[in-house]
Amino acid sequence: MSAGTFSHAVELRTIASPALWAVTVAVLSLLLVVDLLITRRPREESMRASAGWSVFYLLLPMLFGCYLWAGHGGGVAVEFFTGFVVEKSLSVDNLFVFMLLLAAFAVPSALARQVLLYGIVGALVLRVVFIWLGAAALQSGTWAFLLFGGILIVTAGKIIKDVLRGGEQQVDISSMRTVRLVRRFVPVTDDYRGSRLAVREGGRLALTPLALAAVAILATDVVFAVDSVPAVYGVTDDPFLVFATNAFALLGLRALYFVLQGVLTKLRHLNHGLSVILAFIGVKLILHWAHGIWAWVPEIPTPASLGVIVSVLVVVTVTSLLANRRDRVRAAPAQPEPVGEPAGER
Repeated sequence: MSAGTFSHAVELRTIASPALWAVTVAVLSLLLVVDLLITRRPREESMRASAGWSVFYLLLPMLFGCYLWAGHGGGVAVEFFTGFVVEKSLSVDNLFVFMLLLAAFAVPSALARQVLLYGIVGALVLRVVFIWLGAAALQSGTWAFLLFGGILIVTAGKIIKDVLRGGEQQVDISSMRTVRLVRRFVPVTDDYRGSRLAVREGGRLALTPLALAAVAILATDVVFAVDSVPAVYGVTDDPFLVFATNAFALLGLRALYFVLQGVLTKLRHLNHGLSVILAFIGVKLILHWAHGIWAWVPEIPTPASLGVIVSVLVVVTVTSLLANRRDRVRAAPAQPEPVGEPAGER
């Protein structure tokens, strides 16, 4: 960026050739097709299968990062790994909201993975749209870094405000505008009809509650995309790496949901950590913008960002476990003290 210029266009450099883009999109499409085939028949997800798929989807980005390191250098690989850690941590928060939505709609466990897949595919499509918009904004001027940084700091403030307000997070589906809008124009059946999203009743089309659940999850995907894409643009301005980190973070969510289903509610300090991470990346973006105008303004290097993000996630995990342990100790019934023998019987 040229010094003294507020809106100088950003030259977006990318490591991806058209062939690399084609191969990456083809592989991701194949994985989505496999997921669609797996979820075609409604059934409950086994923990063993979910754990296996989760490991598989964690190995994929590791192998991809090694490829980037070998072919494009350590700097590119560190950017990818940092972006992936950011996106994966934000995705876990997505899963918690998905869990609340599935409970609010009383989605049968056999249909849960189908709804999750709809949400993941929708999230991936929305990420592509927002990545393109983000790239267009950056090419129009460096002000986009300032805008992205402001969005992340405001989001961090909103998250921490909700946390400090206390109380358990809940989802009121009756207040969701998208759900109310759908109900206003299309009739909805009272019960689920297997894995069908729509049925014919009385000669006209009616949606099932499964379709409403899918619509609600897609609506939340929009909110998450607004936070997620600026966050990873704070790590790298390569649109290909932004897309790859989002795609790899989202692909394994369906399986990871069933692995972490009983753990998500125990990560009570996760939102504290996410607010710190988003605020940190927001500051990083603003410093990056300022450095382009005033060269003396320091920038935060990507390896340092990776260290901060991982440290925050480790800290909030440990503090969550300690807080849960403390609550269990307090909730345990006090052991009655042994009553001594009467003096006359000694």
